Amino acid sequence: MAQAFSPPGSWAGGDRYEAYVGRWSRPVARRFVAWLAVPAGARWLDVGCGTGALSATVLAAAEPSAVLGVDPSPDFVAHAAAHVTDPRASFREGSAQALPVDDAAFGAVVSGLVLNFVPDPVAALAEMRRVARPEGVVAGYVWDYAEGMQLMRHFWDAAADLDPAVRGLDEGLRFPLCRPEPLRELFAGAGLADVEVEEIVVPTVFADFDDYWTPFLGGTGPAPAYAAHLPEADRVALREHLRSRLPVEPDGSIHLTARAWAVRGRWSSHAAS
Repeated sequence: MAQAFSPPGSWAGGDRYEAYVGRWSRPVARRFVAWLAVPAGARWLDVGCGTGALSATVLAAAEPSAVLGVDPSPDFVAHAAAHVTDPRASFREGSAQALPVDDAAFGAVVSGLVLNFVPDPVAALAEMRRVARPEGVVAGYVWDYAEGMQLMRHFWDAAADLDPAVRGLDEGLRFPLCRPEPLRELFAGAGLADVEVEEIVVPTVFADFDDYWTPFLGGTGPAPAYAAHLPEADRVALREHLRSRLPVEPDGSIHLTARAWAVRGRWSSHAAS
């Protein structure tokens, strides 16, 4: 039963995360980095760097002098270090709520798909502001779980059809932060100036149903962890219910979209005073 299951508090399995959602984070990261328009030569901090998708995008598109990725998961840090081998990049373990870096050290402090998972987002924003240089950019993006992240929306709606108690696990309900106004309030409340929120929508095209379903069996992330905990008969029922409700093209492919909300502000000591 859903009441007996608690979503995982930690993340592991870099390859499984990439198959599930990392591959869709990358096109969002490209749009996000372009929107920030940080001048070349800046030092970047990637808070909650995960498997390194955002760090790799910064290196490819923003001409940074250096990128440091910080994440609490040793598995993700190892994965990022193994796959992002640019000499300008480095990765270390650490918490968003107590960043292991000096004050005013970075021209851009960013976070991708992380802020809603941090136990205290207010503390995380205070830390991100602390380590940003004067006039530096502080920014992040999160999935719109409630409406626009369709691959997850279909999953939780199908799961709730079979067991209404699942609604308590639905990321759309668990993460009210992942909407424009709460994000704007979080960043403005941290003393950041010129706060803006931007919609980013990217296509998520699956070759066939197995391409959609198999990543949910990896156990990395709340929805895959829920699928993994189900008894086999219940998991098969969920799989077939999903198969019946997804929009399948004549060639078997499934065309969905994923919406993220991006937010940015500027650390100005004058604005905070």
